[in-house]
Amino acid sequence: MTNIDRSGTFKLGSRRVKRLGYGAMQIAGPGVFGPPRDPDGARAVLREAIACGVDHIDTSDFYGPHVTNQIIREALHPYPDDLVIVTKIGARRGADASWLPASSAQALTDAVHDNLRNLGLDVLEVVNLRIMPATRGHGPSEGSIEAPLTTLAELQQKGLVRHIGLSNATQAQVAEGRRITDIVCVQNHYNLIHRDDEALIDALERDGIAYVPFFPLGGFTPMQSSTLSSVADRLGATPMQVALAWLLQRAPNILLIPGTSSVAHLRENLAAAEIELPAGVIAELDGMTKAA
Repeated sequence: MTNIDRSGTFKLGSRRVKRLGYGAMQIAGPGVFGPPRDPDGARAVLREAIACGVDHIDTSDFYGPHVTNQIIREALHPYPDDLVIVTKIGARRGADASWLPASSAQALTDAVHDNLRNLGLDVLEVVNLRIMPATRGHGPSEGSIEAPLTTLAELQQKGLVRHIGLSNATQAQVAEGRRITDIVCVQNHYNLIHRDDEALIDALERDGIAYVPFFPLGGFTPMQSSTLSSVADRLGATPMQVALAWLLQRAPNILLIPGTSSVAHLRENLAAAEIELPAGVIAELDGMTKAA
């Protein structure tokens, strides 16, 4: 069995977790909407992740919606003492499977209670505020986050949330958020190809704050690169394993949450913990964005 302890650990709130975790988005149905085609297979992936030593699962009650959290509860409750479940609020799903902002005080309060109920928890360990742009598109956009983050901080004060993070945030929003409350992690789009957050990662590392890249393998359209494939062939690994290994070596505060609905693919992802990339290979991979 893969030894994911080799990925190392990093602080997440008041806990230390292994740097290679699991993202549960893909255990919902197609398009992260509705039930999975194979509910038993989804539960098997979650149980295998725990069996392989994963102690950090990322989820949200707007996956499905509700479906992913209900499957996590069915598969893993009562939860292992060392398992950290991180969720996010700030969005909702339309009837057409669209992703919509949901950042009013009432929507955020309802979302926290939905997560608690569907996960079967009395308190949420880490809740990320997902910042949804007012205009079309999914990428970060500037704007104050004071109102929604203050609501989340109030829910924390009531004992429903232990720690707070941000998702899809700009560097200015991270700075604003840290003036309002303690931010334990930032979850943004980042991978070998998409590297807009280089400076933010380094700044967070200096302050001991976790950075959690979503879409570490490219998201709904997995990344493809002749350079990546060539490196993988030379190392006897898969391109996706190399991409994950590069992230692990990029900075010690990076926590990975690659997602999959396949036990075999899960094991393949976790095996990235055992790959050590030589300096020359890292330099070669670092050059990918220059060629993109």
